[in-house]
Amino acid sequence: MSHHLEAFLEMMAAERGASPNTLLAYRADLVDALGFLGPDAARADAEDLRAWLATLGGFSARTQARRLSSLRQFYRFLAREGLRTDDPTELLDSPKAPASLPKAMSEEDVSRLLEGASRLPVNQAAIATAAIELLYASGLRVTELVTLPAGTLHAAEPLVTVRGKGAKERLVPISRRAREAAQAAQESLTPRGKGRATARKWLLPSRGANGHLTRQGVGLLLKQAALAGGLDPAKVSPHVLRHSFATHLLSRGADLRALQMLLGHADIATTQIYTRVLEERLRAVVEEHHPLARA
Repeated sequence: MSHHLEAFLEMMAAERGASPNTLLAYRADLVDALGFLGPDAARADAEDLRAWLATLGGFSARTQARRLSSLRQFYRFLAREGLRTDDPTELLDSPKAPASLPKAMSEEDVSRLLEGASRLPVNQAAIATAAIELLYASGLRVTELVTLPAGTLHAAEPLVTVRGKGAKERLVPISRRAREAAQAAQESLTPRGKGRATARKWLLPSRGANGHLTRQGVGLLLKQAALAGGLDPAKVSPHVLRHSFATHLLSRGADLRALQMLLGHADIATTQIYTRVLEERLRAVVEEHHPLARA
């Protein structure tokens, strides 16, 4: 089966553009499954696969679902290549992963994060502040943020075009504060040599290979700002700021459909999870403050 596995991984890389990390995850999942199924794995039926799934009982539903997804991709590949006539995974039900509530910061903690960013060394403070302001003011994904071109923000154009998942474009408003923070970050950078070209190309430039700040670089800046602001860095990330943007907008009366457009969600069901956050908060407020809640 090893040659089938290698052929599958080659296909995922060449046709699907799977990243090295994604390929490693597929390999790990499939090595485990195929090791259990044995040399006849290519001819395994649904009952064989259910027996393998039963060995995953100690894992979370999310992990089980991911491993089954890897197996589905593999057996679809075998069927497509004519190595078997059916796909046994079609008869399997995916484990139901409980929907987890997004973790959002309070408005006060966002202010503390910005204060922490301002206390960082001069060469970091401006770009950290710009990253926080832009993420929190717009709800951008971190990849969308770091790949914004330098000429994206114009004073006369409050809406900017962002290229999101699946190369889909959407219009996102950027606040005056965020625009000013981004301008201050660019002015604080004094690149030399090749750096001048990259500074003109990207909104948040860097001397790295990509020419722009990386996702990891933004994450590190947020951790440093959190520490400087007296916050737990483990609870701060670009995605947490995106969740905070959405949660705070809803709590102040934003329309769910408008929020879907701002976040770039293809399905409004993805956006609706934020209503659960508000429900949980309202319940906690009643339980903590209502005089009869604990009677």
